[in-house]
Amino acid sequence: MTASNWIDELLVRLPDPDDGARAVVMARAAEVLRPSGAFARLDAVAGWLAAWHGSERPAVTNPAVVVFLGDHGVTAEGVSAYPAGVTRSMLDALRGGVATINVLAEEVGATLSVVDVGVDRPTGNIAVEPALDDERFAVCFEQGRSAVRALDADLLVVGEMGIGNTTCAAAVALCLFGSVAEDWTGLGTGIDEGTLRHKVAVVQRARDRVGDCGPIEALRQLGGAEMAAMAGAVLEARLRRLPVLLDGFVVTAAVAALEVARPGALDHCIAGHRSPEPGHQLLLEKLGREPLLDLGLRLGEGTGAVAAIPLARMAARAVVDVATFDEWGLSR
Repeated sequence: MTASNWIDELLVRLPDPDDGARAVVMARAAEVLRPSGAFARLDAVAGWLAAWHGSERPAVTNPAVVVFLGDHGVTAEGVSAYPAGVTRSMLDALRGGVATINVLAEEVGATLSVVDVGVDRPTGNIAVEPALDDERFAVCFEQGRSAVRALDADLLVVGEMGIGNTTCAAAVALCLFGSVAEDWTGLGTGIDEGTLRHKVAVVQRARDRVGDCGPIEALRQLGGAEMAAMAGAVLEARLRRLPVLLDGFVVTAAVAALEVARPGALDHCIAGHRSPEPGHQLLLEKLGREPLLDLGLRLGEGTGAVAAIPLARMAARAVVDVATFDEWGLSR
């Protein structure tokens, strides 16, 4: 059985949200001490948490962040402003507790796990060959699932680091949703215009190489080790009814393959933020996701989604812990 077939079987078993819990929370949100609709967006987040927690009193008390790292063979094409070795340096920084995500996770009270799925073991160069063979793709996907199984969490953020991975994300998105390579390809780590034109050509070559294929196969052929792991992590989160805040372009491209394979597979996910990458903005439109934050962040590591964790926490408390008009002895 191929990895694609095995994942398709998992996608058939996805649990549904608890619509009853959502309805109770949304009904309370309509009665708390504020004008009707004043917190509409945050109230919807509270209802979303209730649906996936299966609780009429949702709360975010144990958020978790898992960052996956891997090297990409496509860096041989000269598509990044940084050399491939930076991924190893960032792995060391993450493990040393000195990277941006370390600080942000600590600030919002989230646990942080760092998972090496391919540092110093680059994937194939997607312009000329598959990123991962079937066996390694399955291993990476399972590493993502295992990382989530190890958590005791009520909200999940997955992040990534891998020089060259915005090229892979653009190629995956192009294969999943069509259009032209220019629409999906951005400046990534801050490349110049000449390098951007070359990057667009590399994305198009990679897309042309794979031809017509299914969404999971597109992820195997064009993604990377950390992208496969993130897809596995988000699928495992759904199987465990664990809500997810999505980070930027690379994360969203990786998990979009699940949504294309089975519409509704990402119903447990909200977009934490929108990055300036054109491909990310287009992906959010394709997936029908309005981000909680739009701050021009483009770091990765899960940082944009982690910045939205306090909003999710506040959204729940602003319904659960605020009195209703009746409780406070007032009429509307």
